[in-house]
Amino acid sequence: MENKVYDYLVIGSGAAGLYFSILASERGKVLLMTKNSLKDSNTYYAQGGIAAVDRGSDSFEEHIKDTLTAGDELCNPKAVEIIVNEGPEIIHDLIKRGVKFTKDEGKEEYSLHREGGHSESRVFHFKDITGKELIRALTKSVKENKNITIYENMMSVDLLTEHQKIRQPEDEKNPTCYGVYAYDLKRNKIHKILSKSTILATGGSGQVYLHTSNPAVATGDGLAMAYRAGATISNLEFYQFHPTTLYTEKEKESSFLISEAVRGFGAELKTKDGKKFMQKYHPLKSLAPRDIVARAIDTEMKKRGDDHVYLDVSNFPAKKIINSFPNIYHKCLEEGIDITKEMIPVVPAAHYQCGGIETDLHGKTDIKGLYAIGEVAQNGVHGANRLASNSLLDALVFAKISSVSVQKYISKNMIDFTGIKEWEYYHTERPLEKVVVSYLRNTIKRLVSEFVGIVRSDERLKIAQKMIDLITWQARDYYMQTKLSKETIELRNIADVATLMVRFASFRKESRGLHYNITHPQKDNVNWQKNTRIRNTGRRSKSDIK
Repeated sequence: MENKVYDYLVIGSGAAGLYFSILASERGKVLLMTKNSLKDSNTYYAQGGIAAVDRGSDSFEEHIKDTLTAGDELCNPKAVEIIVNEGPEIIHDLIKRGVKFTKDEGKEEYSLHREGGHSESRVFHFKDITGKELIRALTKSVKENKNITIYENMMSVDLLTEHQKIRQPEDEKNPTCYGVYAYDLKRNKIHKILSKSTILATGGSGQVYLHTSNPAVATGDGLAMAYRAGATISNLEFYQFHPTTLYTEKEKESSFLISEAVRGFGAELKTKDGKKFMQKYHPLKSLAPRDIVARAIDTEMKKRGDDHVYLDVSNFPAKKIINSFPNIYHKCLEEGIDITKEMIPVVPAAHYQCGGIETDLHGKTDIKGLYAIGEVAQNGVHGANRLASNSLLDALVFAKISSVSVQKYISKNMIDFTGIKEWEYYHTERPLEKVVVSYLRNTIKRLVSEFVGIVRSDERLKIAQKMIDLITWQARDYYMQTKLSKETIELRNIADVATLMVRFASFRKESRGLHYNITHPQKDNVNWQKNTRIRNTGRRSKSDIK
C-alpha cells in the first residue's frame, strides 16, 4: 500500500463515490476508500429518488425552472442545465447496470412521484428505499471490478499537499494534492496513500447538529480536510433541514426520515389538535419547498410550545399506503405507530449540505489534482436551497463528468511524488477519555443547533462565534494531546466544520433560501446575490463574496 501510486483515489462510498469508481475503472486503477463499510453512506438512507424528465407532459425547461426557483436566485443556471439534461441518460445507464425502479401496477411505465417544489411527477424511485437499491446495485458492480481496490474501515486524516514534502516550495498559492494520510481503524496504523488524483465524495456533515437524518459517518471529514489543505469553501450557511423526520422521545444519533414522497402522495401537515396550517405559509401548502415547510413547522412548534407536529396520511387506503411506503410503515410500527390509522409525529432535522468545497463544472477544486463530487461539493446546482430528489441526480451526473475531467488531468500532468514525508506522530500516547470527547462533541452540536439552525439572528450568531472559537480550540487541543483515534479525528472535523458554519452564517446579511436571519428578514439582491467564500491561507482565513 505504502509504495503504490494509484490513478484515482476515491474517498467515500455513496452514490457519487461508487459511480465515479465504476466509470474511472474503465481508464485506470482505482482505490475506493471508506471509513466504515461500503454501504454506510447518506445515499443508503435516501428514500425519495432521482428526479429526471421522462414523460411528454414534463420538460427540461420545467425541471430547470423548478430547480432555479428552489435555489432562490443563487443557482448557477449552467450547472442546473447540465444535471437536468443528463438526467434521462443517467437513469437509463443505472437500469442497464441493474438498478431497479418501481413501475406502475400492471404496466411497463415507471411510477414517478411528485415531491415538494416539483411542478410535475418526475421522481424515479424504488418503493421508499431508493438509496438502498442504488447502493446494492453499484456496490455489486464495484466488488466485481478487478480495477477497483476497496479499503473499508480506513479513515482519512489529512490530504497530502506540498506541506507534507520534505522541501516545501516557496510558492504555495497553487498547491497540488498527492493523496491522503489514512488511519487504519482495524490495525491502528497510519498509511500514506499516494494517488495521481484524489476525489472527495464524503457526503455532508449532518452530525454537526443534534437532530439529523444523516448516519453517524456524516461528520464533515472531506470538507474539513479540504479546508485545512487550502481549498475554497463556499455557501456553507445554506444547510437544508428536512421538514419531516420521525419524532420519538428517545435520543438517537440519527433521525428516521419520513420521505418527501409521503407529502407528494397526499399527506397533510397538522398541529397536535389536528388542524392544517401550511395554507398560511405557501400556495402549495404541504407541497411547498423544504425550507418553507421546515420554517413553518418550526414557527408552529415555537408558537404553540410543542415539540413536534403531525403528518397525516391515514385517510388513504391502507393497502396503498403499505405498498407505496413499506419501509416507513414498518419503521413506524416498530415505534408503535400504525400510519394507516394514526398521524405520524414529525420534526425537522438537518438533512443536506447545499454549500461545500467550491468546484467548477468538471468537479475541480482550486487545489490541483483534488476533485469534489456529491454533497461535499458546491458546484452551483442547488444555490440557496436544494429541490427534492436533485441530490442523487447531482451526485451521479457530476461523477460521470468528473471521471472524464480527471482522466484528462492525469494524462496531461507528470506528478512528482518524491519527498512526501511519512506521517509524523506528534500526538502523545495519552489514552482517549470518551467522556471528554462526548462532552466537547455534544457541546458543539447543541451550540450549532440552537444558534445556526432553521432561524438565526445577528445576536445569536455573535454569541455562537465567541463560544465556538473557545470550544473549537479545546477540541483541537484535545486532538493533538491525545492518542489518535476515530473519535478524536471526527471531533476535530466537526469542530472545524462548525466554526465555518458560524462564520458563513454571520457573514451573509440577508435572508435567502435556507438562511433565515430575523435581523435581516428580507432578501437583498443588490448586495447578496452572490456566493460567500472562505479559504484557509495558512496564518488566517480569507473571506469574500463572488
